[in-house]
Amino acid sequence: MSTLPKQYIPKGSDPLMEKFVNCIMKQGKKSTARKILDDALAIIKTRTKDPPLEIFAKALLNATPLVEVRPKRIAGAVYQVPTEVTPKRQQSLSIRWILNAARDRKGIPMAEKLALELLDASAEQGSAIKKKEDVYKMAQANKAYAHFAKMG
Repeated sequence: MSTLPKQYIPKGSDPLMEKFVNCIMKQGKKSTARKILDDALAIIKTRTKDPPLEIFAKALLNATPLVEVRPKRIAGAVYQVPTEVTPKRQQSLSIRWILNAARDRKGIPMAEKLALELLDASAEQGSAIKKKEDVYKMAQANKAYAHFAKMG
């Protein structure tokens, strides 16, 4: 199926790629996870003229949230307080949302699902982007509670 060389991503090359592979991985099957990402990038290469790694980076960037809501208990009531997201959490959330969106697609192999989700996310559509927008809307709706974020 794969038209590209076996090792499309050199091992340990990009820490972001390694993190993505580790997040794909289930039950310690790293070679399977790596193959899924390799195949997904190969599929992306056949469907677009852009380099697959650029599409991958753009998809992650587009799915990256800047604000999120966190529950905070004040005087017995729980408020959804909008807070800024740290860069490390931004990265892990975008990876998680893209993978969950890909896993939610049914009826096709995981490599294809992941390729489609990455293509969608790079074009600012798809489930991962919708999730980001939903989180942003929640933060906007609860902007009135932003002053609680400063309380220790």
